Amino acid sequence: MKWGFFGPVHIASMIFAIALVVGLYFLLKKLPKKAQIAILGVLSFSGVFAIVYNLLAHDNPIYYLPLHLCSLNAMALPFAVFTRRKTVCNLLLVWSLGALIALVLNFAMMNVDIYSDAFAVYYFPHIMEFGIPILLFKLGLAKKDPKCIVSTVSISMAAYTLAHFVNTFINNGNFLDSDGDKVFINYMFSVNSQENALTAFFYQIIPVEYWYMYMAVPVLVIYLSILYIPQFIEARKKKQTA
Repeated sequence: MKWGFFGPVHIASMIFAIALVVGLYFLLKKLPKKAQIAILGVLSFSGVFAIVYNLLAHDNPIYYLPLHLCSLNAMALPFAVFTRRKTVCNLLLVWSLGALIALVLNFAMMNVDIYSDAFAVYYFPHIMEFGIPILLFKLGLAKKDPKCIVSTVSISMAAYTLAHFVNTFINNGNFLDSDGDKVFINYMFSVNSQENALTAFFYQIIPVEYWYMYMAVPVLVIYLSILYIPQFIEARKKKQTA
């Protein structure tokens, strides 16, 4: 049975993903803090497992380097769970969106059988990569802080820049894959804007490789500003009563 794209199976899988995260919340809500951290900590390594699996299971690991937003999120997730560091947890409010988008816009996986290992390694880690950051905040293990907007945007763009340097180095290095074809990679969409509608739109505004993705900066700032509205209101009330 194929996963499909917005067919019955795909829609059912998204409903199940939401139900799984909600179910985890009600399960963990009743447990002590240490148990919550331990369970989320174990689950947080699912994305790391998926990264290792993809590097080892395919003939061309150069196409599966952990440089997509989902992979970066997966690597940061265990650190966020076990340390609850404010900067990292707030960063994942943005990075976890990559996992959600990967589940909704599943173009690369739509023809995969849902009973296959490939589907399991893709589907379940992405649920955890999206759901665990939400659970950290809902369970009170992490706190939203508007002061992290600058660090979140800065770290995100630094990661994007790193991915671009890797893209440029490999694409200009005449590397060949196992089939003898020249390797072309596009981690974080820095060198090819036509892989999805959003990056293509950004390129229409700034038609320059790498730089066009800086259109994402105001989008991130607006998104985070909306996300932190309760914190802004609370801070204003404190000032007024001080």
